[in-house]
Amino acid sequence: MNFLFLNSARRGWGGNEKWTRLAAEALADTNGVFLAYRDPMLGERFSVEKFKLPFLAEIDPLSLFRLVSIIRRKRIEVLIPTKRKDYVLAGIASRICGIANIIRLGIDRPLKDTPLEKLIYHTLADGIIVNAEKIKQTLQQTPWIRPEKIRVIYNGLDFRELEKSSHEKGLAPFAFTVVSAGTLITRKGFDFLIQAFARFLALSPITDAGLVIAGDGPQKQALESLAEKLNISEKVRFTGFLQNPYPLMKTCDVFVSASKSEGISNALIEGMFLQCVPISTFSGGAEEIIQNAKNGFLVSYGDEETLAAILSELYHNPTMRQTIAHTARRTISEKFSTLAMQKNILEFCTETVSNRQIV
Repeated sequence: MNFLFLNSARRGWGGNEKWTRLAAEALADTNGVFLAYRDPMLGERFSVEKFKLPFLAEIDPLSLFRLVSIIRRKRIEVLIPTKRKDYVLAGIASRICGIANIIRLGIDRPLKDTPLEKLIYHTLADGIIVNAEKIKQTLQQTPWIRPEKIRVIYNGLDFRELEKSSHEKGLAPFAFTVVSAGTLITRKGFDFLIQAFARFLALSPITDAGLVIAGDGPQKQALESLAEKLNISEKVRFTGFLQNPYPLMKTCDVFVSASKSEGISNALIEGMFLQCVPISTFSGGAEEIIQNAKNGFLVSYGDEETLAAILSELYHNPTMRQTIAHTARRTISEKFSTLAMQKNILEFCTETVSNRQIV
């Protein structure tokens, strides 16, 4: 089967792009796989055959023309658009060429009952891949979405590559290090995390704990100002974008995903595999992988007091940290293999293509 992934990201490297590369390269072992992209830096990270497109708008005639040409020339059978901006373009191209269009959606948010949303998710989409049961449940609240069109496929991790990358020299900057990672935008909840961390430091005289935030984005200056306002600047470090954050994550004690909304955060499951104790908000599919106080902790977004209390408990109890960290790694090893993701994507795409042919 021949697949064409679409990713129109302008810049940066996030969970969506990471999933696209892992899925594309996993499928490429036994299938024809291609990528249509916009950002040259993104294209450089993929080993599959690539095509750079303008992706100027949701309906971009030049990109559409070139996309149809690629589909016909490479005999593409399945399009997998991975960004909101790609959905309409891929849908129209799939209808022109008579092939399957399977959207990948990695964030939990309800659909709006508008003609455009119905066009994208109902009329132009033959299937929807989501990475959490919670996202599927949210989508099913929309009356015009058929449940059989949605398939939950957990993100895969390349365990071997992750281990290899994490073995580069790394040193935790604090004796007790809390780490978080992602694009510095409001939805990711870094302000909530910083405020909770300040509460944790105030619970008792703590001098050897610190917070490291890996990533870049438009909120960086505001977050730095918040840390300064709370008088914890010396305890909060912003690394900027890290090409390889895994040595840092491997040496840290706790990983926090403080988002308002997510699917299942790639950074969270990577941190769990690298034996950081995970703490996540009740966002997206976190409840599907974290059992509270067994292999991690769950908190409500904005509950600074509870998050601070959990950090304090972990700080004072190294044995608990070690036990939970080991359990967290085992959870990820059992549920998030690349092989399982490859198998599930291929099965769903094969079913979707067959159903189109029957219709």
